[in-house]
Amino acid sequence: MNLREIKAAVFDMDGVLWRGNEALPGLAELFQFLHARAIPYRLATNNSRRTPAEYAAKLAKLGVPNVPESNILTSGIVTAAYLQTRYPAGTGLYVIGGPGLKQELTQAGFVLRDEDVRAVVVGIDLEFTYAKARHATRLIRSGADFIASNPDRTVPLEDGLAPGAGSIVAMLQAATDCAPTVLGKPHPPMFETALRQMNVLPHEAVMVGDRLNTDIEGAKRVGMKAVLALTGVNTREDAASAPYPPDLIVEDLHDLLRRWA
Repeated sequence: MNLREIKAAVFDMDGVLWRGNEALPGLAELFQFLHARAIPYRLATNNSRRTPAEYAAKLAKLGVPNVPESNILTSGIVTAAYLQTRYPAGTGLYVIGGPGLKQELTQAGFVLRDEDVRAVVVGIDLEFTYAKARHATRLIRSGADFIASNPDRTVPLEDGLAPGAGSIVAMLQAATDCAPTVLGKPHPPMFETALRQMNVLPHEAVMVGDRLNTDIEGAKRVGMKAVLALTGVNTREDAASAPYPPDLIVEDLHDLLRRWA
């Protein structure tokens, strides 16, 4: 894989740019490289808890100021856009998720409430409770659509892996006997949105991620190049048996930059 032929890049954030609140090696240098060469990029995360403004602020605290909010793409943004194609403004939704997901849905014109809803929408929720699971189960079993912002069962933190949105989704799927409509990576909408925003063709762009079953698989399925960073979830050994293997494996962002430059 020749990185010099790449015209644009998409980066996962958790496990690639940082782990929890710790910047991963090469973070500041990566953005210096991208800006110096005017390479279009998007930061695409399955984590819907934060807003683009909050992600931009986090990057600034980690030494990367002035990242435009428009360059940040969350599964909450993709979920809201998808729901706008299915339901009219004013539709009621029951949401298990964080402030970022709720803000995107509210800004898209939906009404968040506990009853009289067309769909149950699930993202990562740090205040998730049995009571929320029980209520969502009743709504889904009563006919509400089941929408998941992403399938990530874990998120990488400073002290290891923690439950992600996919863990909540798996619990509700078991309780309702209902398979959700899943958005976010590895499904096409997030990749297609990023490519459209950067005005590039799939083969002209690379996805850099730490998960084989979301970042790498999703990129390969839409025709993008894919780089696995060994700073998050999956290992080199995992990649050897993956149905969608990466085009390149790097130890960290420093390693990526050495190969790219």
